[in-house]
Amino acid sequence: MALNDDIALLSNVALFADISEDKLRLIAFGAERRRVLKGHELFREGAPADCAFAVAAGSFTLSKADGEGRLQHVATVERGALLSELALISMVERKFTATADEDSEVIRINRPLFRRMLEEYPEVTALVEARIRENLQAMIRRAEALAGRFA
Repeated sequence: MALNDDIALLSNVALFADISEDKLRLIAFGAERRRVLKGHELFREGAPADCAFAVAAGSFTLSKADGEGRLQHVATVERGALLSELALISMVERKFTATADEDSEVIRINRPLFRRMLEEYPEVTALVEARIRENLQAMIRRAEALAGRFA
């Protein structure tokens, strides 16, 4: 695919939605496209995460191992989803296994590339910080809504 197609895709990813095209060009130019065949794993739960993946085509099943090691379906993600976004900021472990439901493509965005953009464009840092804060607040609200079930 062309660089402009990757920029268009990244502009539809929630984390990057308010970032200008010229700044997204830096990510798209430095990112790597990968093809994942149907049934193959993009990554496995518990593995170190040194990058995030934007789904460019196809879909992935996200699953977690239960207490007996069997994979349990968590969600299905499609084009425009960003997997492991916190890996762009910090070393984390993958929280689930991602398996291609069909022949798919992802854009691999590594942490050094993303950090370079944050260093060069402080306004992008503010946007990303706000987006991550919003995501954490939404997660806290969801957890609080479930608190009654565990009282």
